[in-house]
Amino acid sequence: MVQRILSAFSAPKPRPLPEPDARLALGALMVRVAKSDAAYRVEEIARIDRILAAANGLNPVEAARMRADCEKLERAAPGTDAFAALIRDTVAHDGRLDTLRALWQVTLADGVERPEELDVIETTRIALGLTPEDNDAAHTAAQMTPK
Repeated sequence: MVQRILSAFSAPKPRPLPEPDARLALGALMVRVAKSDAAYRVEEIARIDRILAAANGLNPVEAARMRADCEKLERAAPGTDAFAALIRDTVAHDGRLDTLRALWQVTLADGVERPEELDVIETTRIALGLTPEDNDAAHTAAQMTPK
């Protein structure tokens, strides 16, 4: 009986982290770029949710849940290059360009390109096996994306 009472006061066990795949790796990278300047802004969160919803056919609630999983993965994740390598090894070139474009969209969501965010993008670009020209094209495409 004492054990039942004590268990009522204990915190519920957290849900285990999902196994990272290319979809979750993209989400975690978007979270990482958004948090890299130590300010995780609502504009960045909204942009991440919209990208996740569009890329995965999710409704807004499902996208927010997926982002929450991505936030947990990002905290527990290895280096940016390891996450990007998961995408590089499983996604074709066009998909990797889409990944870079998504990172730029998150970076531009609050209207300011901060050095910390640019560092994450550059590390990701290299790990994805993309060229500086690919990066320039992704940046330009992200600038044209409606907010």
